[in-house]
Amino acid sequence: MNTSQTDSLPRSLEDDRPALRSTLEGGSHLLACLDFDGTLAPIVENPDEATPLTKAEQALEGLAADPEVTTAIVSGRALADVRGRIDTPSIYAGNHGLELARNGSLAVHPIARKRADRLDTVCAVLETVLEPVPNVRIENKRLTGTVHLRSVPAASRPVVRRTTREIVEWIAGDDLELSSGKCILEIGPSIQWGKGDAVELIAADLPRDTIPVYVGDDVTDESAFRAVEPEGIGVRVGTDRSTDASVQVRSPEDVTAFLRWLGSDGVDHLE
Repeated sequence: MNTSQTDSLPRSLEDDRPALRSTLEGGSHLLACLDFDGTLAPIVENPDEATPLTKAEQALEGLAADPEVTTAIVSGRALADVRGRIDTPSIYAGNHGLELARNGSLAVHPIARKRADRLDTVCAVLETVLEPVPNVRIENKRLTGTVHLRSVPAASRPVVRRTTREIVEWIAGDDLELSSGKCILEIGPSIQWGKGDAVELIAADLPRDTIPVYVGDDVTDESAFRAVEPEGIGVRVGTDRSTDASVQVRSPEDVTAFLRWLGSDGVDHLE
């Protein structure tokens, strides 16, 4: 990559360049954690068709090749799903951190594992009850479930939301909970656990002066932003709402430019 490519930042991040450099100067190692959908891969109508931007994948590969950098994907997708879509990072957290693959081993949150059967029942009932709704899609990810609303007619979305809430409460009671994201409803175990907890576990294996970076685009990424800030750098993709991240970019294309910058100018400021 030439200098103009690697040393440039998206305009929305240009003013933050001094602060980014100052943060990186405080550590000897970099942990770069990234969400997948809406971050490395553009949001698409059919989630099965999501693929990372080629240039984003190349930038991540360059960053991962640096011995001073550890890379991780932290996604709401099931672990096996997201691993099949991008194979560069050394660490993967799936199902919003309920699954964690690192150092050749896989850890699954024990409570999420116990409640998987209940989740399976909820998803099966939703498949039947919501079948008449055009374009609704129920995704059973074993530990969590997602009701996809992006292609559902706007007039039908309130019905889907209400029905989903009622079925989760009826079948699972307090064992499962419902949360909202970008055109989705997420169903998961009612436990205090999220992407931020996964990021903290990953960081605990690295040198104490590791600088954590987290890049994500949705509500479920906020716990990860809180986990890395203010010692590290949280980057929110999208400018449509408030966030606990210290910086914001507009799109996966901007994420690509940020990764390039990290791989060149950014890592040069590590001690």
